[in-house]
Amino acid sequence: MTNEALVLAPWAVDPQASRGRRHAEPPPPGRTEHQRDRDRVVHSTAFRRLMYKTQVFVNHEGDLYRTRLTHSIEVAQLSRSVARMLRLNEDLVEAIALAHDLGHTPFGHAGQDALHACMTAHGGFEHNLQSLRVVDQLEQRYIGFDGLNLSFETREGILKHCSRRQAEALEAAEPGGVARRFIDGLRPSLEAQVVNLADEIAYNAHDVDDGMRSGLLDDAQLSVLAAYGRIRHEVLADHPDLGTRGRRLLFEILRRMLSRQVQELVEHTTQALHDAAPRRADDVRRLPVLAALPPARRAEFDELKRFLFASLYRHPQVVQTTEAARVVVAQLFEAYRAAPHEMPADFAAADDGHRAVADYIAGMTDRFALREYHRLTGRAPFPAALHPAPWSPG
Repeated sequence: MTNEALVLAPWAVDPQASRGRRHAEPPPPGRTEHQRDRDRVVHSTAFRRLMYKTQVFVNHEGDLYRTRLTHSIEVAQLSRSVARMLRLNEDLVEAIALAHDLGHTPFGHAGQDALHACMTAHGGFEHNLQSLRVVDQLEQRYIGFDGLNLSFETREGILKHCSRRQAEALEAAEPGGVARRFIDGLRPSLEAQVVNLADEIAYNAHDVDDGMRSGLLDDAQLSVLAAYGRIRHEVLADHPDLGTRGRRLLFEILRRMLSRQVQELVEHTTQALHDAAPRRADDVRRLPVLAALPPARRAEFDELKRFLFASLYRHPQVVQTTEAARVVVAQLFEAYRAAPHEMPADFAAADDGHRAVADYIAGMTDRFALREYHRLTGRAPFPAALHPAPWSPG
């Protein structure tokens, strides 16, 4: 019996029992298959580009706001913490977490929406599917194959959601592959379930932080929400002087909020596992989703999500920026379709010109997209991008 098998729970994915890779490779010496996946993601070009891709605030708006890279690292940290407590495959959750946003466009969801509109008649665009496309095809680092050739388990975890039509198209290209579960109505591994929830938890916490830092949210607005207000009351009861030390108060609230959500996720999932009694990893696929918050906490969590959607993501200042971002992406798409030679040769020569343009734009960082937009149109939709926000110490 391997050391991994001695440590992992019966319902965890055993790295020794991986379903393998699309292109056969010798086992990695000194590493498990999922450690190899994680390492390939970290060394990929797409991963480095996440440093300059929008989470909520465009890169030029400030140095300390989250980017897709810092978000992915935070999701990986939360996922590993949960996996350790549940005795899951930590390397697999880390690989999925670090790769889950590789397909995001510049300018966050605004960029995705604009690119989808451009691609409506050509198969559409969805960042989750694009993440799989990045690791399966678009990365070109190896002699024998395109993509990163990740394991089945990591690729399945990256494909978080998928329509029936999309699943059938993927299944036709890869029978019995990562999309099969959407056709059969099965769940992903418990490791993938943990990453999905850690993604949501990270979003809520860091968007509160960035929203407060930007001045678009304030403590009074958040205090009426159960998830934030209850913990704020506890913190001030323990440390009354923090009422006059705003950032420290916020950080302590967020620290406790994250810690509590992780602990309650672990406790609730442990009970669900006890009740369902899966005997091996494949049993998890035939059960309802097991990684979850308790219902009462989930209700508080969803209230905070709704608040952030209405008060931050739809704030007039954010909307003004996202509308400009949509214009950038749409006009870049038009420009490259009209003049494919403006793209690198491998994109310009692709058989599917529309998909090649979508791939090229999706891979851009915010600032490269802005430079290309200025080069091709002579216009600058974000004048502030030429004059970045001053540095702030925390």
